[in-house]
Amino acid sequence: MDQSPEIDELELAAGLGRVVSLMRSLALPRDRSMTAVSTLATLERFGPRRVTELAVFEGVTQPAMTQLVSRLEREGLAERGPLPADGRAVVVRVTTAGRAELAGRRAAQARDLAALLAGLPAGDREAIAAALPALNRLTGLTHGPGARPPADPPTSRSDG
Repeated sequence: MDQSPEIDELELAAGLGRVVSLMRSLALPRDRSMTAVSTLATLERFGPRRVTELAVFEGVTQPAMTQLVSRLEREGLAERGPLPADGRAVVVRVTTAGRAELAGRRAAQARDLAALLAGLPAGDREAIAAALPALNRLTGLTHGPGARPPADPPTSRSDG
């Protein structure tokens, strides 16, 4: 008898999608939109970006991203400044306060997830732990060292 059943990638993808939904539901408080939190995380992960790049990566219009960045700026979570290589170009950076907010959200999310995990049978927790190396490799494909957002528009434009 075959000990390795055929793996259905679509079933795996659907299951991981449910995990993503769970993680989003744990990303409380809801005082900020998921796009705002995701934008801060993108800036933290990939460094300064132009508004147009952020809009493409987050799947929103450039005017919507401009409004979001303005709000994050007013709240002290992000700031705009010149691109060092091209003083005419403007990029958005996450601030120390923005990084602190992300860290706080991640810590709260981890606490909530740990409480859910504690309610699972030991065998389920062991299975999840055994999958962590593969999940780390999977997330490293887009979030690892040197990774960039999947859609980098041309960098010759200046965005506000």
